[in-house]
Amino acid sequence: MFRNAFFICMLFPPVSMASHYAMAADSCQPVFDAMRKVLVTPSHVFSTEGAGTRVGAKPRNSESIYFGGAIYFKLNDKWIRSKMTAQQMLEQDKENREQGKATCRYLREEVVGGEAAAVYSAHSDNEDVKSDGQVWISKKGLPPRQELDTDIGDPGKIHHSIRYEYSNVQAPPM
Repeated sequence: MFRNAFFICMLFPPVSMASHYAMAADSCQPVFDAMRKVLVTPSHVFSTEGAGTRVGAKPRNSESIYFGGAIYFKLNDKWIRSKMTAQQMLEQDKENREQGKATCRYLREEVVGGEAAAVYSAHSDNEDVKSDGQVWISKKGLPPRQELDTDIGDPGKIHHSIRYEYSNVQAPPM
């Protein structure tokens, strides 16, 4: 089943990553590489989901940790280990790239958290989800930040702000 990796990352916060689909003239390769690297690098991901256009929706914060091949989510202030592994996410990513499409464009250089980063715009469009976002990619090849707008049809559009941390990451207490 084809899935939008931007959206999957929201469901598996990082995982909030960039869209992982067939590339337009390889313009998305740096974005794809960075998002895949998050899955194999110890990382702590903080995501804020805005209410968007969903009626009655409230903003929501979430956290996830990628550590030792496992994916952990904080749900109702309790950490749980996902049944999906980082390796399975990498396999899903490969399937997404084979079946979907995306376009990316380098925009500019910016400093994020004291570190230089290239900023890319990314757009994906498939039968289920449309997304537009910006991804900052550090010189280390990892994203420190991502802003994403997804349109999942009904119930509407959702804005996600994602922040990635890579130092002192450990598996959460279970």
